[in-house]
Amino acid sequence: MMVLSGPSGVGKDAVLSRIRDLHYDQHIVVTATTRPMRPMETDGIDYIFLDQAAFDKKVTDDEFLEWAEVYGNFYGVPKDQVRDAISQGRDVIIKADVQGAATIKALNPYGVFVFLAPPSFVELERRLTIRKTEAQIDFDRRLKTAREEMERLPLFDYVVVNSDGALDEAVAALESIIQAERWRYPRRTLEL
Repeated sequence: MMVLSGPSGVGKDAVLSRIRDLHYDQHIVVTATTRPMRPMETDGIDYIFLDQAAFDKKVTDDEFLEWAEVYGNFYGVPKDQVRDAISQGRDVIIKADVQGAATIKALNPYGVFVFLAPPSFVELERRLTIRKTEAQIDFDRRLKTAREEMERLPLFDYVVVNSDGALDEAVAALESIIQAERWRYPRRTLEL
């Protein structure tokens, strides 16, 4: 099980989309969220979009491996996707914020934890500016959070830099990590 984390705007979705397009034999967990769907997103592919009541019910029914409120919206990692993929002997990739990665690491210290980093903080700010999906107050909060997340690097096993125009290199680095970890550790079961 690999957990991919990093600050908002670093390119986690782009990296996972490329892995999905290349048809690697991993299951990429589709996170549930209460945030509104953005243009070009597809329900069930990019995220599982839920209203607050449906999300709350899943929390009550203990259907998330971890969940948290992030920037005023709720996100959760569905347990069933993780459980099903692991029972089929497939590698699992979970996208989580740094707080979620810490929660998952407490549940499964044998997972592989990867921090996707920008080449510089200036570049991260530029990407968030170009994206234009946040109001200014949210933009400032994301930058502040990104600085705090960068201080949590010791939580992670690997850091992969996602440089501008080098998406394929970031994907190749993740694939190399997966291959190395397969040899390093035998498959372990995860009780959910």
